[in-house]
Amino acid sequence: MATFAYAKHHRDVIRRETAVLFKPTPSNPAELNRIREELSGMDLTRDQLAKELDGRMQFLQSVKGEEFYIAIDTKRRKMEFRIGKDVARDCDVQIGEAKTVTWQDKTWTFVPLKGAFNVVDKEEGLAWTVPEWVYAMNGQTPPETRPTINNGLGKYVVILPDHYVIHSPPAAESPLKGPKPGSYMVPEEDLAAIWPRITKDTRVYIF
Repeated sequence: MATFAYAKHHRDVIRRETAVLFKPTPSNPAELNRIREELSGMDLTRDQLAKELDGRMQFLQSVKGEEFYIAIDTKRRKMEFRIGKDVARDCDVQIGEAKTVTWQDKTWTFVPLKGAFNVVDKEEGLAWTVPEWVYAMNGQTPPETRPTINNGLGKYVVILPDHYVIHSPPAAESPLKGPKPGSYMVPEEDLAAIWPRITKDTRVYIF
């Protein structure tokens, strides 16, 4: 009984402290049917299908819990910051397109990240040294000394596995315009609102 009472108290504290963020959303009883229909309409390899299923099924498990997590639905182009079934905040997301960039003997390949994983790190006000691939992507020759630009990748950057990111819009002086290839860009005010809650324990589901 004491354990049950403490757990209820803990949930009530979380909800009180985050009331300013919460916008309750009706749960979708047809979630599994929607997943099945969407997957059946996708042209996926076996590995891609495995990642889609893994991300979606782990997401459904998180819906039953009480932890904060991030979910990105690439079909709806929406990012949601959730606790269990409740949506704390949601926003539109721009998806960096799949791209292969070449310059001289170098090649960079970006494939939109999918699956379920933890946040690797986060950076605010990152001083970003512009990578060679940005110049190559823009049809320019990379300079010998590449500039470092404050917020060049965005004021808020959530780092995911394999150097993919969720980021806010890059600074105006950055040569990167729009989302990083294979990554995800969301409005600055939305990342700012959830920023204090994002840690290395935060789960991310992209499907």
